Amino acid sequence: MTKPIARRLSLPTQLFYGSGTVAFGVKDNGFNYFLLIFYNQVMGLPAQTVGLAIMIALVVDAFIDPIVGQVSDNWRSRWGRRHPFMYAAALPVAVSYLLIWNPPAGWGHDALFLYLIVTAILIRSFITCYEIPSQALAAELTADYDERTRLLSWRMLFSWIGGLVIYFAAWTVFLRPTPEHPVGQLNPDGYHTYGMVAAAIMAAAILVSSLGTHREIPRLHSAPHRELTLGQLVREMFGTLANRSFLALLGAYLFFSMAVGLIFSIATYMSTYFWEFSARQIGFFAFSSLIAAVLAAILAPAVSRRFNKRPSAIALIIASLLVGGTPITLRLLGVLPGNDWPALYPLIFVQNILSTALGTAGAILMNSMIADVVEDSELRTGRRQEGLFFAAAAFVQKAVSGIGIFAAGLLLGLAKFPQGAQPGAVPQEILHRLGTIYVPVMAALYVIALTFLAGYRISRRSHEESLAKLAAATELAEVGEPAASSAKLT
Repeated sequence: MTKPIARRLSLPTQLFYGSGTVAFGVKDNGFNYFLLIFYNQVMGLPAQTVGLAIMIALVVDAFIDPIVGQVSDNWRSRWGRRHPFMYAAALPVAVSYLLIWNPPAGWGHDALFLYLIVTAILIRSFITCYEIPSQALAAELTADYDERTRLLSWRMLFSWIGGLVIYFAAWTVFLRPTPEHPVGQLNPDGYHTYGMVAAAIMAAAILVSSLGTHREIPRLHSAPHRELTLGQLVREMFGTLANRSFLALLGAYLFFSMAVGLIFSIATYMSTYFWEFSARQIGFFAFSSLIAAVLAAILAPAVSRRFNKRPSAIALIIASLLVGGTPITLRLLGVLPGNDWPALYPLIFVQNILSTALGTAGAILMNSMIADVVEDSELRTGRRQEGLFFAAAAFVQKAVSGIGIFAAGLLLGLAKFPQGAQPGAVPQEILHRLGTIYVPVMAALYVIALTFLAGYRISRRSHEESLAKLAAATELAEVGEPAASSAKLT
């Protein structure tokens, strides 16, 4: 066992740590907002086919994530357990992301379907090699209950900043209307340029974060000297992931992420066709989301200092659901005026700030709760496996786009949404059907997530007790006395 260090981190360390997730934010933003409409409305693949391709890539990814987590937990090098993977991921991440937005011209549906599957698997695999080791650093850099929330707030904020900057640039610079393509979000050339710029940003963010946190390597935990067989790795993996609080949190995280993924994936369709906003108006939603991200980064640590994380996350998620679903529900009930109402855009702008801030703050607390599971598990198993826990979390995060796109594709299919549709030309009964399906599905996913979250059992008090027991066990081992077994300690 290791002696946990509940230390405060310097601001530069927090900023360098958080900056790396710009890469994930750029990737996730592209998958959530643009991938479905690009391959569906621009490249001509049916929405269900696009969703299926992403789901296939997600299934493959489910096997890659725990492998990377286990390998990085047990990696020994002069650069520690995490940084070798972080450095190695930078260039492959950029190249694979560039490829997904530049499919070969003239390919048929079957070939394009296979191309999307392959490139989606590549980008997911390479981002995994960075994201899992990077996330695992949160539990290694500090064991402090509140400091972890602050650290992960920076991580979430940088993720949003990265995604929103490229999102705003996409709508205002890359996806601009032309005489040939009067609807900017249907301009194929804009997506090609977007892919090049986004890829460069991702590579730069990964390298800056890796270099900026390199000096922390001597303070991080080292992998133990031991010979491991494949069978032992598998047994340890399942034994570690069987932690009850983690299973409850993982279930909550999965369904919450599915709801968020659905919201993100359908957002462009709702903004373009349901509300009939222009490309410029949609682009300015980046500012509402940026404000929301800043508010969430302030709100989550403030709530964490005063209350336990689980009830705080539950309250925030409920509030996010209520605020987020209200405008569409009011439109379906005939209460909200039509799309020519001058106050409509300001209303949706403010609603986006509130619902996004509340939901993101809840997500930050859930991420911080994952870090707190590390010591609880170490106390029970004698193994410190941050990478494995965050591998499961990383898979669920990537499920935001995968399952979200799949669900969005199904919803569009059920609503019989047309391909090649022009804003203002989609029949009202189809838009009404889309909203009628979307809101209940979103609400059901949130409710299931909250049901799982109620099963999480680690509080501030129990976390501090775990830290004290681990510290006592380490001190006994250091003076040469027989260390108590983890079973006795608990």
